Amino acid sequence: MTRIVLGTRGSDLARAQTSLVESALRAAHPELDVMVEVITTRGDEKIGAGPQLAGSEEHLSGAGRKGHFTAEIERALLHGQIDVAVHSAKDLPSDGTSGLKVCATLVRGPVEDVLLTKDARDLRSLPAGATVATGSVRRQYQLRHFRADLELVDLRGNVPTRLRKLAENPWDAIILARAGLERLGFDCASGEIEVEDQIFRSVVLSAGEFLPAGGQGVVALQVRSADEHVVHAVKPLNHLETLLCLRAEREFLRLLQGDCGTPVGVLATYRADSMTMKAQLFEKMRPEPRAASLHRKLGGKYEPESIAAELLDLINGE
Repeated sequence: MTRIVLGTRGSDLARAQTSLVESALRAAHPELDVMVEVITTRGDEKIGAGPQLAGSEEHLSGAGRKGHFTAEIERALLHGQIDVAVHSAKDLPSDGTSGLKVCATLVRGPVEDVLLTKDARDLRSLPAGATVATGSVRRQYQLRHFRADLELVDLRGNVPTRLRKLAENPWDAIILARAGLERLGFDCASGEIEVEDQIFRSVVLSAGEFLPAGGQGVVALQVRSADEHVVHAVKPLNHLETLLCLRAEREFLRLLQGDCGTPVGVLATYRADSMTMKAQLFEKMRPEPRAASLHRKLGGKYEPESIAAELLDLINGE
């Protein structure tokens, strides 16, 4: 093949991630003509909606949110409009789409969440009743567990829009994913970031207390299952350890029937042929999350999917 077309959303973060894929493809195949097709998704059309209280039943249910940022891109892939769909893995529904597969991932970025405030405060030192904005149901439950007094407000939009909303609204803080911020050039570890002459304090939250969403920090490359030429072309880009961990996290969510509307954190890590996997599941009427972790050596009966199934059994007390 002489040309490959990448499909992506039009947000700054999506374009930055696609640029990483484009550069890697050009390095692996200098003869290849790499093109980018920007596709508008339902999620992109809705991100301009106004804020709502994060505790509302409509928001917490997550009903209808699966695939908001991926369905149109997957449709373009199925119809041959593009050859590779570039996704933030945490946006992909865990059920998968018939005829398509995630065949490669880039090296995983940082998995933590970041608290951004207007002054030098961390989560413990925010004032009583402070307002924190986040669009993630998982983060809302984690925040309530950590600080029950906080006032939570929904937050929508791409990363630059969310940062501007923090500057423009009387909120104390917002929470964003570290990987997205850093892929846009912000140094979260420095303790502050500057946006349009506004300086925000940045505090990286512990992934142990704030377990990330499944797939957080992962750029996933999705192709048509039967397109062997494209599969071969993207194979050099794959980071095997990241893909193994993503397989485990997505299988856990699939078995749980959980996606972006489910208050669940799950993280798999891989080292020396072994996988450690942790999960944290919140329920509406329980103040404490159900949590479990396990460590297994891959091989034999232990594959990412079987480890995910065992972890869910532990969560369920089976």
